[in-house]
Amino acid sequence: MYNAFFGFSDSPFSLSPDPHFLYRSAQHEEALANLIYGVQSRKGFIVLSGEVGTGKTTMLECLRDFLESQFIEFAFLFNSRITPDQFFEMIAYDLDLRCNRTSKTEVLFALNHLLIQQANEGRTTVLIVDEAHNLEWDVLEEIRLLGNLENRHGKLLQIIMAGQPELDRKLDAPNLRQLKQRIVLRCSLQPFREGETIEYIASRLAKAGMRDQTAFPAPVLREIHVRSQGLARIINAICDNLLLTAFALESKVTTLEMLDEVCDDMRLEWPGQPRHRSPSGGDSYQQPTYYTRGD
Repeated sequence: MYNAFFGFSDSPFSLSPDPHFLYRSAQHEEALANLIYGVQSRKGFIVLSGEVGTGKTTMLECLRDFLESQFIEFAFLFNSRITPDQFFEMIAYDLDLRCNRTSKTEVLFALNHLLIQQANEGRTTVLIVDEAHNLEWDVLEEIRLLGNLENRHGKLLQIIMAGQPELDRKLDAPNLRQLKQRIVLRCSLQPFREGETIEYIASRLAKAGMRDQTAFPAPVLREIHVRSQGLARIINAICDNLLLTAFALESKVTTLEMLDEVCDDMRLEWPGQPRHRSPSGGDSYQQPTYYTRGD
């Protein structure tokens, strides 16, 4: 809606995990390099973890682009609330296995045949599981057993699990110690520091067509960082609403007053937020609330 007003060629703060808008901070570069290295070196199990909104799904989209560019076969499971039978059926569909996809036995035979064929051609195959913190114990056990498929050159199936910090805690459970021991690489995404938040916003604006950032003055940028707590998804939501508010007011520059209004509308709270007086005269302070979708 506001793109033409600000001269953008694309929406700079869309919540979609578009690799084109990836901000290549040091930690994101390192995480992506580890994911690619793990696949190419046939390391087997790789875990990518991070708090809600830190950009895990965008990382996976970048990895998918790499795999497609290298013609590497992969299955991508985006819905992790599944049974073991559904798990194997989804793998069969994604890898286009020629078998009865509702039969675990047939799927395993077809998958093993594909993996051996790929290995004989000097290639590998990848399984990516997003939202892996939601996986049930029995599905995690099936994933562990798939990791047993290997030859003398390495693992036949590279398995990448991405999830919130709950995934790390789940993998620490005694009954999953065998799976935990097989994890060779771990990558973790942290919220941005203030300087990274400012660079992140400038980077997205530049990719959308505003090379010299003029929409967000320094005080607004600092407050965006504080109120978003450095979480990329919250930063996107705040900035998108700020630009929309500025457009409605026919202003090319956002202000702290606009930011207050946006944060009120988003029901956003953050550490150190000033307390507001309730109608009865007492202090009113609610727990932080965020409205987000899956990472």
